[in-house]
Amino acid sequence: MSQFGYAIRQLSAAQKSAKGVSLYSRYVNRPAGRVLAAVGYSLKLTPNQVTMISGVFTFAGVVMIAVLRPSPAAAVAIFAALVLGFALDSADGQLARLTGTGSAAGEWLDHVVDCAKMLALHMAVLVSFYRHFGLSDPRYLFVPVAFQFAAVMVFFGGILTEQLKRADRLRSGAGGPAPAAPASTLRSVALLPVDYGVFCALFLLFGSRDVFLVLYCCLLVAHLLFMVAFLVKWYRELSVPGR
Repeated sequence: MSQFGYAIRQLSAAQKSAKGVSLYSRYVNRPAGRVLAAVGYSLKLTPNQVTMISGVFTFAGVVMIAVLRPSPAAAVAIFAALVLGFALDSADGQLARLTGTGSAAGEWLDHVVDCAKMLALHMAVLVSFYRHFGLSDPRYLFVPVAFQFAAVMVFFGGILTEQLKRADRLRSGAGGPAPAAPASTLRSVALLPVDYGVFCALFLLFGSRDVFLVLYCCLLVAHLLFMVAFLVKWYRELSVPGR
């Protein structure tokens, strides 16, 4: 059995819960990450090396957003870089589970890279709006700022909530992770507007400036609404002792 085939079989049998995961992540990004993790395993890469490669692709896309004039060719190149970076972001965790080499330092690196790309992407959009979009109303330049705010709040709130729940389970003697509830297809569909993969797909329209601007604003509204809903949900969950 080849190393690649072995890795694919092992990873297919040990996938994380699909609860709270959008359809894109469940059916596109995780399977793509599984293949890339198997490739990494065959090449004897470490999870941290895969994390750094993910960052290279993502930040290549960020640079292209800020530098290139919107066009169909630029749109395809940006989309390819961002989507591959996202799939590799899934691959590093899968490779860590496969090899049993997960660590606090690796998790830290993964989250730091995720946070950096979130900040950089919307800053790059802001630069592109200013340089290439010819917006007559300067207030449009606040749109990426608001998007960045909402995205970082959801990212940080989710990570912090997860860590506080884990600490609460340890204090109560519950130990490991909470039992995973069955995944809801309706929830997976509802989460699509705030899925990073959908955001990456938006850049396929980067060559059509007006369409891109309208859909970017629509995703901003979705992120703001989900931000409020998530923050309220997380606060209520943490307000219940032992939950």
